[in-house]
Amino acid sequence: MESTRSHHGHPHPDAPRPDPRPGSPTDGALTARYRAILAGGEPDWAAGCRDLHIIGRGGQGVVFSARREGADGFTLPVALKVFSPETYRTPAAYAEDMGRVAAVAARVAAIQHENLVAVHHFSAHAGVRIMRMEWVDGLDLRQVLSPETLDRTRARLHPAHLGFVEDVILTAGPAQPRLKPGVAIHVLRDCLAALSALHRDGITHGDLKPSNVMLKRTGLAKVVDIGSAADLRSAEGRRAWSPLYAAPEVLDGAALTPQSDLASLGYVLVEMLAGRSPFDGAVGIGGLLEAKRTLERRLAELLPAEVAGSELLLSLCRRLVAADPDRRFPDAEAADLGRKGAAAFHRQLVKGDLASEYGNDVRVWLEALGPPAG
Repeated sequence: MESTRSHHGHPHPDAPRPDPRPGSPTDGALTARYRAILAGGEPDWAAGCRDLHIIGRGGQGVVFSARREGADGFTLPVALKVFSPETYRTPAAYAEDMGRVAAVAARVAAIQHENLVAVHHFSAHAGVRIMRMEWVDGLDLRQVLSPETLDRTRARLHPAHLGFVEDVILTAGPAQPRLKPGVAIHVLRDCLAALSALHRDGITHGDLKPSNVMLKRTGLAKVVDIGSAADLRSAEGRRAWSPLYAAPEVLDGAALTPQSDLASLGYVLVEMLAGRSPFDGAVGIGGLLEAKRTLERRLAELLPAEVAGSELLLSLCRRLVAADPDRRFPDAEAADLGRKGAAAFHRQLVKGDLASEYGNDVRVWLEALGPPAG
């Protein structure tokens, strides 16, 4: 889901930026209908759904949570993404691009992978496009890595359970909480499985970032929000990506590729492990580019000792975030299951009797944590 929370005073890390090619926005009528939907003044746009609440905003539009109602009292929680027409030159340009989004969404819907958000429907209301998706019960990584979540953990958990959580799952970092290595790699492997499924079908996600990775209450991690996903066979259409998590070649104007998805996920991994953004202090796109190109060299000082001391884990991070796409893993499956991939680190933990049942540990922690206040 898209988020508008600020983070460390940077240009917002989780706000997608449209590709700079669009010109003036669409004219009045379509934009007015979009704004009426957001204001609650457009009836029946979410046919069959009730209890609508905005849960995220970003460069592509707004995401609502809702309950879809069926017969005999049946209800199903869903997420509804309403795509904004505001940054398109004309309604025709919006409709053309939405056609591409719908085509990719249909392919994602057919994949049916447990680590990838399920797409239920793509529709239009008075010209405004809406994608209905699975609602995921849990916290996104931006929430997980927030001081509020660590404070809530410390306030709600029994001392013995809290000690276990801080040893195995989540603990304080230099700027924000950080995930312990075993859990971070558990999350990474679930995300790599989702990317593998997309890439095998010729699709890039295009906008991997903490707010687009959900940690479900079941302990599973799930990649969400495929609104920026693109067909690898076609470079046409607008792109929306978050500068802080975009690969350097994407910032330079190159096409999205499986390797650019891996770089984005690598930045998320480093942030999970380090307890701070790897790009703190970077100013503007030029500063971000320089920080991304030098990240490999900075990893040993950026990461905590328990991570920097593991040559296997450090090597995994370096190959994911390599500035040169050709030096990254060839694909998501290799990053997971290949030589010196994520699975190799987990096997190392098992051999050293340091592994845990990470999915179950996360489930028990989130159950004890309970829902956020409000």
